[in-house]
Amino acid sequence: MRIEIEDLHIAYAGRTVVAGARLVAAEGEITGLVGPNGSGKSTLLRTVYRHLRPIAGRVLLDGTDIRAMAPARSARHVAALPQERGDDFELTVREVVAMGRTPYKRAFSGEDATDRDIVSRALADVGMGDHAGRRFTALSGGERQRVLLARAFAQNPDVLVLDEPTNHLDVRHQVELLSLLREQRRTTLVSLHDLNAAASVCDRLHVLHDGTVVASGSPREVLTPALMAEVFGVRAAVVDHPLTGDPLIAFDHRTAVGPGPADAVEKTRTGA
Repeated sequence: MRIEIEDLHIAYAGRTVVAGARLVAAEGEITGLVGPNGSGKSTLLRTVYRHLRPIAGRVLLDGTDIRAMAPARSARHVAALPQERGDDFELTVREVVAMGRTPYKRAFSGEDATDRDIVSRALADVGMGDHAGRRFTALSGGERQRVLLARAFAQNPDVLVLDEPTNHLDVRHQVELLSLLREQRRTTLVSLHDLNAAASVCDRLHVLHDGTVVASGSPREVLTPALMAEVFGVRAAVVDHPLTGDPLIAFDHRTAVGPGPADAVEKTRTGA
């Protein structure tokens, strides 16, 4: 399924946080949102999984306004991994993941063999199959993150919406998770702080700055030294990764820079 965001405006307490955002997450591709803290990435994602209602604009799922769908129907199509992790679950790992089957169940209906198979497979996919009986609250931050990703997989969605999914994960589990996303080939809309991870895993990137999409295109088109200076305020070089050939951003950790030339970001719009 394809996600289209049309002229989205979102406000908190009378203050506009996202202004006129337009972007597309193509079917079967991983589409990344990147930008500085406070640029509107999480806020935008919350409208896609219906946690927030925009003041204007629409989120379309294969051409249908997601707000026009019944919640259970949209939940069968879109699964989310938000930053708010629900640390207070007094449930076992298996029970948490089984919550992903809720959109498919009638009231008071129990778990069946299909549900059990899907839950087991989702746990195995994230490397938590041996922890099904543990209490969720007893897990480390990284383990909880993987369990909640398994819950999203258990929804069997067409679209995954992931807000900083590599938070709390060590390097190995970050690599495994991003590889798993590539293997899934579901339509995926993901926000990432790690620009090199975004360059490696995403088919297309949208850069947010002050609530506006300022650049769109492939990672190689978007992640330029000019954009690094203009949007992120850092000095950087972009080279080819010696192992994968992906764009690799080498940051100057000694020198911050101010805003770049006024047209630096505008030039990256040609990738849209």
